[in-house]
Amino acid sequence: MGASLPPKEANLFKLIVKSYETKQYKKGLKAADTILKKFPDHGETLSMKGLTLNCLDRKAEAYELVRLGLKNDLKSHVCWHVYGLLYRSDREYREAIKCYRNALRIDPDNIEILRDLSLLQAQMRDLTGFVETRQQLLTLKPNHRMNWIGFAVAHHLNSNASKAIDILEAYEGTLEDDYPPDNERIEHSEMLLYKISILEECGYFQKAIEELNKKELKIVDKLSYKEQEVALLVKLNRPEDAEKLYRVLLFMNPDNYRYYEGLQRCLGLYTDDCKYSSNEIEQLQALYKSLAQEYTWSSAVKRIPLDFLHGEQFYKEADNYIRPLLTKGVPSLFSDLSPLYEQPGKADILERSILDLEQSVRQTGGFPGRLDKEPPPTLMWTLFLLAQHYDRRGQYEVALEKIDEAIAHTPTVIDLYSAKSRILKHAGDLAAAAALADEARCMDLADRYINSECVKRMLQADQVALAEKIAVLFTKDGDQHNNLHDMQCMWYELASGESYFRQGDLGRALKKFLAVEKHYADITEDQFDFHSYCLRKMTLRTYVEMLKFQDRLHSHAYFRKAASGAIRCYIKLFDSPSKSGTEEDEEMAKLLPSQKKKMRQKQRKAEARAKKEAESKSEESNAGNASKSGKRHAKAVDPDPNGEKLLQVEEPLTEATKYLKLLQKNSFDSLETHLLSFEVYMRKQKILLALQALKHLLRLDAESPGTHRCLIRFFSKVSSMPAPTTDAEILVSKVLEAERQNISQLQDGTLSDVNSLFLKKHEDSLMHRAAAAEMLYLLEPDKKSEALSLIEDSPNNIVSTNGALGPVKEWRLRDCIAVQKLLKEVFIDEEAASRWKVRCAEYFPYSTYFEGSRSSAVISTTPYNSTDNGIGSPEQVLQSTSSITMNGKLEKFNDLQI
Repeated sequence: MGASLPPKEANLFKLIVKSYETKQYKKGLKAADTILKKFPDHGETLSMKGLTLNCLDRKAEAYELVRLGLKNDLKSHVCWHVYGLLYRSDREYREAIKCYRNALRIDPDNIEILRDLSLLQAQMRDLTGFVETRQQLLTLKPNHRMNWIGFAVAHHLNSNASKAIDILEAYEGTLEDDYPPDNERIEHSEMLLYKISILEECGYFQKAIEELNKKELKIVDKLSYKEQEVALLVKLNRPEDAEKLYRVLLFMNPDNYRYYEGLQRCLGLYTDDCKYSSNEIEQLQALYKSLAQEYTWSSAVKRIPLDFLHGEQFYKEADNYIRPLLTKGVPSLFSDLSPLYEQPGKADILERSILDLEQSVRQTGGFPGRLDKEPPPTLMWTLFLLAQHYDRRGQYEVALEKIDEAIAHTPTVIDLYSAKSRILKHAGDLAAAAALADEARCMDLADRYINSECVKRMLQADQVALAEKIAVLFTKDGDQHNNLHDMQCMWYELASGESYFRQGDLGRALKKFLAVEKHYADITEDQFDFHSYCLRKMTLRTYVEMLKFQDRLHSHAYFRKAASGAIRCYIKLFDSPSKSGTEEDEEMAKLLPSQKKKMRQKQRKAEARAKKEAESKSEESNAGNASKSGKRHAKAVDPDPNGEKLLQVEEPLTEATKYLKLLQKNSFDSLETHLLSFEVYMRKQKILLALQALKHLLRLDAESPGTHRCLIRFFSKVSSMPAPTTDAEILVSKVLEAERQNISQLQDGTLSDVNSLFLKKHEDSLMHRAAAAEMLYLLEPDKKSEALSLIEDSPNNIVSTNGALGPVKEWRLRDCIAVQKLLKEVFIDEEAASRWKVRCAEYFPYSTYFEGSRSSAVISTTPYNSTDNGIGSPEQVLQSTSSITMNGKLEKFNDLQI
C-alpha cells in the first residue's frame, strides 16, 4: 500500500487512509493532492482520493478518479478494493464482489478484503462462498474468536448445522478452564446458548440438555436458560419435569400466556381450537382456580378460562372478569374480549352479562349482588363497552345511542369520541367519522396516537390534503412530505395511496405504493451493518432470527398491500391509458414542422429550468448541513411529486409483473395474489400462466366468488379462441383440454350449467349471487334482465343470534358497495343501480355512499345528530384545507414548529 512512493509520500498515503477511517475527509484530500502534485499518475492515491470524494457526495468525480487509478495500476489490490468499496456504497453488491475477488487474486491473504467479501456474501446469501471465505479467515487468524464464530454461523446458515456444532466444540477446546473473564461472560454465554439451539435444531435433544446443565454456571441469561431447558424437556417427552419448570417460570412472570399454554400441554389439557370435553374443562377449572389463588394480581390467569368455558360457567367467569375492569375504567377491555366473539354463542352471553351490569348500575348504583356503590364513571365505561359490542355485531344505531349517552354522561373522555368515530366509519359515514376523530384530536393535541387515528379517518374519507396537514404536526422541520417518507410511515402511505386510487389519481397512488416498496428495499439493505456487529457482540441467536426474518420480509402484510395496490394501478392504466401517450402525439402531428420544433424547444427549456430550480432549492436547504468532516447531508429533490412520470410507462403490465413475481414468491397462499395474477396474464394473453393462476385459486378456495368469476371467464375465453394452426397453439390447446378434464367443477356440463349449479349452492349469499349474475351476463348477454333480477332478488336474511336489542342483518356495507359498482360499471344500468341504492340506503341509513337518511351527506342544513359533540354540518367537515376551523382556531397552527 503506497509501496511505490518515496518515504515522505508513503507516510502521506498512510495519512490519507487514516483520515478516511476517522472521517477527516478534507485532511485526506489535502494529503492526496500533495502526493498527486509529484506523482499525478499514482493509481492508489487517485483511488483513495476518489473514495474520499465519494464520502463528500461527489460521486461522479469519485468514479472517474477510481477508474483512472485502476487503469494506471491494474495490479494493485488497493485499487480493486477501493473500487469494490465504491460499488458497495451504492449498493451494487454483485459488482463489489467481483472487485473484491480481483483484489484477492493479487493479494489472496488480505484479511480486510476477505472480511469485506464475507459481509457481502452474507448479504447476497451466497452461502457457499460465505463458508469458503470464513474458512480462509479462520486459517489466517485462528486465534481470533470472531473468525471461529463466523465460520460456525456460515455453516449453520448453509444448512450444515452438525458441522457448525463441531466448529463450536473445537473452539471451546482451545479455551482455558477458567474462561471466560468477567468482561466476556455475556458474550460467552450467548455463544453457549447458540450452540444449544443448534443442537435442538438438529434433533439432539438429550445432548442439548446435558450440555445446558453442564454449562449452567457459565450462562448469564437465566431466563433464556430456563426457557431453553423447558423446551428441551417437552421434546424429550418428560412432562412432569417440564411442568415443574413451567411453574417456576410462572412464578417469575405470571402474565406470560406462553407459560400457561406450555403448562396445559404438559398436563395434556391443550387444543388449538379450544374444544375440550367436560372432564377436561373440570380439570382446567381446577388448575386455574389454584393458579388464581397463587397469583392473585395476574390478569392472564383470570382471562384464559374464558376461552374454554361455556354456558352459565362462562357467564359467571366473564362477569367476574369484567366488573373490576369497568370499575377501574380500562379502555382496552373490549379489545381484550374481542377474540371471544369468534366462538359461537359467547357474544350473546357477553351481551346479556353487560346489559345486566348496566341495568343494575342504573337502578341501584352498584353491581348485582353487591351492596357497595360504584363510582359514577362505571356507568360511562359500561356504556362504552356496550357501544363497542353493538358496533362489532353490526347494530350501529344501538351502538350510537349507547356512545352518545356515554358522551352526555362524561363529555371530557377522549376514548368516547374515538369510539364513536369508529362506529360511524363502520356504519358508512366516513366524513362524520373524520370529524369525530378530529374532535378527539383537538382535546389532546400532544397525543400522537390520536393524531394518527384522525389522519387515518380523514384518508378514509378521501380528505388527503387535510390529512397531510394534520399528520405533519408531528414531523420535524423542513420538507414535511419527505419527513413522512423518511420516517417510513407506511400506514400513512398505504392509506393515502388507496385514497388516491379511489379518486382515480393513479399517478399519486402509484407514488405512494412504490414508496412503501422502497421502504422494504431499504429494510433489506439495513441488515448489512449487522453482519459484522452481531458476530462481534455475539448476539448469534438474534442474528440468525433476523436473517430468517429478512428472507420472508416481503410476505409482510404492508408489502402485500403496497404491491397489490401498485398492480391494480398498472392494470387500470393498461385498461385506460393516460393522455400523455397517444393523444398528445396526435396533437403534435397536427402542427407544422416549424411549430413542432418550437414546441419541443419550449418543453426542453421548461424541463431544464425546473431541474435547475430544484437543484438550487436543494443546495439552499442543505447549505448549513455540512458536518465537521466536510460531508454534506443533501436530500434529493423529488422531480416527480405527483407521479406523472410513473404514468408514462410504455408497458404497464410489464411493470405490474415485477411486483406480481414478488407476491407469487412471498405470498403464495394468498387468494388476492392469484386473482391479480389471473387479471395480468389474461390481459397479456398468457393463457397457460392464467390457467396456472386459476388452478391455484381452485386449490385455495374453489367456492369463492372471485374464483368462480375467473373459472367462467377463462374457459369462456378459451372457447372463443380461433382454431390452433401452429405447433405451439396446438400444444397449448392439448394442455388446456387435458387440464379441463381435471377440474371437477367443469364435469357438470356447459359453463352455463356450472354457473347455475354455483348459484344454487350459494343462493343465500349476496356476493355469490352477484358473481353468478355477472357470469350469466357474460355468457348470455341477452339475459341481462334475468341477471339483474338475480342481484335484486337477493334476500337480506337475519343472522341467528340471541341479541337483546334488535335483529342483525347478513349484508355488509362493503359488499353492497361492490354490487353497486358492478351494476354501474359492468351492467351499465343506471336504473338498476338507482333501485339498489334506494334499497341499501334503508339497510345502511348512516352510509354516505348510498346517501342514507341519517348520513352527513343528507343532513346538510342541521348539525350532526350529536349536538353535544359540537360536530358541524358536512360543509364544515369537508371545508377547504386552507382553513381548519373545527373545534378551535387551528389557523394558528399552520406555521407551528414542533
